[in-house]
Amino acid sequence: MAVPVEQAPAVERARSAAARESWAEAYVLLREADRHPTHALTAEDLDVLSDAAWWSGHVDESVAARLRTHAAYVAAHDRRGAGLAAWWLHYEYAGLGRPAAAAGWLHRARHHLEGLPPGPEHCFLAWTDAEEATARGDHAAALAAAGRMTRLALRAESPDLLALARQATAAALLAQGRRTEALTHLDEAMCAVTAGELSGMFTGFLYCLAITQCMESADFARAVEWTNAAMEWCAPPWTGAGPGDGVAAPIGVPSGENPFRGVCRAHRVEVLDLLGAWALAEAEARQACREVPVDCLESAAAAYYAAGDVQRRQGRLEEAAVSYAHAHELGRIPQPGLALLRLAQGRAEAAVAGVDLALACQGDARHDLLGRARLLAARTEVALAVRDVPGAAGAAAELEVLAGDVPLLRAMADAARGAVALAEARPEPALRLLRRALAGWLELRVPYEAAQVRMLLAAADRTVGDEEAARLELGAARAVFERLGAGPDARRAGALLTRRRLPGGLTAREAEVLRLVASGGTNKEIARALVISEHTVGRHLNNIFAKLGVNSRAAATAYAYAHNLP
Repeated sequence: MAVPVEQAPAVERARSAAARESWAEAYVLLREADRHPTHALTAEDLDVLSDAAWWSGHVDESVAARLRTHAAYVAAHDRRGAGLAAWWLHYEYAGLGRPAAAAGWLHRARHHLEGLPPGPEHCFLAWTDAEEATARGDHAAALAAAGRMTRLALRAESPDLLALARQATAAALLAQGRRTEALTHLDEAMCAVTAGELSGMFTGFLYCLAITQCMESADFARAVEWTNAAMEWCAPPWTGAGPGDGVAAPIGVPSGENPFRGVCRAHRVEVLDLLGAWALAEAEARQACREVPVDCLESAAAAYYAAGDVQRRQGRLEEAAVSYAHAHELGRIPQPGLALLRLAQGRAEAAVAGVDLALACQGDARHDLLGRARLLAARTEVALAVRDVPGAAGAAAELEVLAGDVPLLRAMADAARGAVALAEARPEPALRLLRRALAGWLELRVPYEAAQVRMLLAAADRTVGDEEAARLELGAARAVFERLGAGPDARRAGALLTRRRLPGGLTAREAEVLRLVASGGTNKEIARALVISEHTVGRHLNNIFAKLGVNSRAAATAYAYAHNLP
């Protein structure tokens, strides 16, 4: 007759709980059994205790149990068990910011597994080899290690390891710039994740790795899809698939037991920020900072940074400065947000210096396309603010090369180049680029950036004399800014909407030229003041004369004084 589960020995109940991935239950039972043992815990039980402690947020206890796990496997002359335990110690120490200890345990893992027939334990070494080769730019070695990992995973018939191998292949291909191939491998790995085919540990790994890759490579559509799925998977209590997303989660994991929750939430903050759900993004950022494990503080830094961006755009500049400072304390360079904050505070030179330093410190742009693109877009903006049109043009040109055919980056590049063309008094190219940028942002459903482009479009429309189009763009921009809570931008759009109509059908640029003519400026002096060519000044004067029905500078000056333009 079978013994009821509740009457079975604690260790057996803990094993049952671990099989259901009910880690909090397994942790309590094994900790109690270890404290008052009737029998010493086996190496396998200590392994479970380590996993259960990690899932329950007790990282120090997890490491301590893993050390005992390793010692038990060594005592039993189980080289495979010892090698895998050593690899996990390497992984945990690396996450805790102890690189020397991590390196020592990785060396020990290799030593234990050296000379043994290839097995699933070797998969983890291959994963480490692939990541290290990718980090040092040895693409051939990274792909070779990922291929070795795939073969080992197939031989072991492990869905967990096979999905991780496909992710490693995707990472190596992305580092080479082979985007289409990389995303094919990543999509295949994520199929196993969203179908609920993987264990909780590897489901969490894959969500974190894939979403990070999507954001860094600026694949916004995939980032949105997988971030939403990850949060459904993380949401307590775990009772199966989330509503409508097909995500099957392990059964029996109670609230508060998922250490991936804070990490996934930090990714979600970035997505919500771009989608314009700012209030939710800020609330999620605060929650992420409370939930994030001690070995993932970079996620907390990202959440603080995203909160700072929301606060800055809403005009809450002091709060934004505090958030950026917290991000910096946790190891993140808070750029370009801090540079744009300085610009909003009227400290343009500090803004230029900050974004330039961040660009100089950044490594290979292929490892973080979106990060590089954001820095270049900000460099364009701050350069235009200090009238450094050549500097802005250089940043926009680099962004254009970086963008390729990636929709998010394409919209950023078109907006930057359109702003430069507008500053160079080339309204036709500016209109073409800005309209394309607006279409890109609208398709991606990124409202704030779309509204910013509408502001530039309004300026370009007024330059060519299309006042009606300008007012339509300004009205649409103001509505978005008000909905988002972007107060400073909404006020700016409102002020431009109520600006009086210029007399004689003059554009804003033509009015500027006429004011300088009325003040006695020569074509050369006007060209220097407006950073345009003398030929462009002459063209503007011809247009002014034609619109006003005058044929001399003196008559144009008289018209300017009569209509209160100087």
